[in-house]
Amino acid sequence: MRAKAVLFDFDNTFYPYAPCNRAGKNAAREAARELGYDFDREGFEAFYQKGRRAIKREVPGTAASHDRYLYFKGALERHTGRPKPTEALALGEAYWTAYIDAMELVPGVEATLESLRDRGVDVGIVTNFTARTQLEKLEAVGLGDDLDLLVTSEETGREKPGSVMFTLALSRLDRRPSEAVMVGDNVEADIVGANAVGLETVLFSADGDDPDGPLEGDREPDHRIDSVAALPEVVL
Repeated sequence: MRAKAVLFDFDNTFYPYAPCNRAGKNAAREAARELGYDFDREGFEAFYQKGRRAIKREVPGTAASHDRYLYFKGALERHTGRPKPTEALALGEAYWTAYIDAMELVPGVEATLESLRDRGVDVGIVTNFTARTQLEKLEAVGLGDDLDLLVTSEETGREKPGSVMFTLALSRLDRRPSEAVMVGDNVEADIVGANAVGLETVLFSADGDDPDGPLEGDREPDHRIDSVAALPEVVL
């Protein structure tokens, strides 16, 4: 396919998510200890997950469901029985500072984006997250000037695989679904969602394995890659 636009997922596609999340939680745990909370690693994880589960339950399918400040706000309220806004802010700041410091692009991202742009291909990111956090991440890894488009689920009010995430991106780029490709690591969000609106799909898996076992039907991508650097061969 000769694509005219390539839409990318961001988290765990352009960079590995797990080490960043781990660094963020470690930093937040240290911040909590400095505030007088005697959490060991397991205790802090239980504290964090209690806040996370509550937010996921209360605002599912929205950008707010990823908001670490909300996680910590809710966790502290449940742990202490009182609102702790200053402490929630401190834990959230510690988390995101360490998370962003740990971000490293997967090999080939910058060269691939340059290759696409040199061929006149529109490059966009379509991501389930709050806009400010994604803007800060993009700035940190130096990709802010390499994009034609950024669409966050905070803007649409609905997350991938909701069709508006893809149709809004296509509308802003003035491209038809048949002219665009979606690249991402998440089968349900990226592949099923993009397949449903007629985009060609590329599943990125750094280890080369299917993330959810055998894929078929709407879950089956048109292409699979284990390196971002391999993408131009697929779409150009």
